[in-house]
Amino acid sequence: MPRLVFRRLPARYAGVAMPFFLSVLMTFVVSGISTLKALGPTIAFLQTWPSSWALSWIVAFPTLLLVLPVVRRLVALVVAPPA
Repeated sequence: MPRLVFRRLPARYAGVAMPFFLSVLMTFVVSGISTLKALGPTIAFLQTWPSSWALSWIVAFPTLLLVLPVVRRLVALVVAPPA
C-alpha cells in the first residue's frame, strides 16, 4: 500500500502554523456552539454556521498572531521553567 507523503514546512513557519491551526479549530468549535445555542439544531444553523465560523476565524487568526507573544510572556511569569 503506497504511503501518502507530503512536503513539510520549514521550522521557521511554526510561529504562524500553530496560531493558524489553533484559530481554525477553536473558532470552529466556539462558533458552532454559539450558533447552535442561538438557532437550535435547525437547517438555519447549518446555513449560518459556515459564515459565522469564517467571520470568527478572520478576526481570531490575526488576533492570535498579535497576542501570542504577550501570552508567552505571561505564561513564563506564572510557570516555573523546566528543571
